[in-house]
Amino acid sequence: MDVKWELLPQAEWEEFHSTHHGALQQSWLYGEALGALGVRVHRAMVWEDGRLLAVAQFMCKRVLGYLSVASCTRGPVWQPDVPPQQRSAIYKRLRQSLPVPWLKVVLFSPDRSADQVDKAEIQGLSRVMTGYSTVLLDLKQSLPTLKAGLEGKWRNRLNKALATEKIRFHVQPSLKRCEWLLGKEMDQREAKKFHGLPTNFVQAYTGAAADHRQTFVVAYAELGKNTVAGMLFLLHGRVASYHMGWADEQGRQLSAHNALLWESVIYLQNLGIEVLDLGGVNTHDLPGISRFKLGTGGRAITLAGTYF
Repeated sequence: MDVKWELLPQAEWEEFHSTHHGALQQSWLYGEALGALGVRVHRAMVWEDGRLLAVAQFMCKRVLGYLSVASCTRGPVWQPDVPPQQRSAIYKRLRQSLPVPWLKVVLFSPDRSADQVDKAEIQGLSRVMTGYSTVLLDLKQSLPTLKAGLEGKWRNRLNKALATEKIRFHVQPSLKRCEWLLGKEMDQREAKKFHGLPTNFVQAYTGAAADHRQTFVVAYAELGKNTVAGMLFLLHGRVASYHMGWADEQGRQLSAHNALLWESVIYLQNLGIEVLDLGGVNTHDLPGISRFKLGTGGRAITLAGTYF
């Protein structure tokens, strides 16, 4: 088994990540974007007999001036047939060879639910944080099948929005619309006092690609001369991840987000996207947003958690 950290081939990483539906946090562009914002990023590719077994991307920071903390969020991305015992050995090799100074804390957050993680894989590791929950929508299904899978009230709101003649829906990789929506996101954060990735992360993410049109799409709804709702999706291989959304009072009353998500599903399918990751679900703190995501009929999954 050979773990390589330097001079890694981007094209091979991206193909492996795409084939195995890797999460946004393990995509090459995600690492490039954080690197542009001053975050130390280390990447590893694990080989055996010329076969790529796994890729792992770590976000690193120094704590208290002497402690290195490295997090492999929703990773590594695995070749599916790598057995649990070998995965356990790879975790150990990654931790030992990670090129950061001692003392170091290395965290892994598998991109699978607890029942999908074999005990032999995490032998010797301790869970230090509960898992993140999300909804995954399988876009390989036909549109009629996807529509039939919608929760009843969700589908009714969608049909109502699509039948409203005065509202127009658009989905496109428009940098101008992206900048506008990020401005709305900054206003939301200030008003509601919540935090997330820096809003300039999106500019860094789109700017890291040779063609920004392959990195994102914006869906937005217009009523007359006013834009009443918007959604932003980031693209990584064959997966799209919901990043943010906004709607004013008119947009909410017209159920614009239902129509925007549906129109985005159609657009993403045409791009060859196979999975839509709808992002965090928290029915306690964000019940409305969580019900909206769950109403799509996607597969709700709570990841196994973070291990040290």
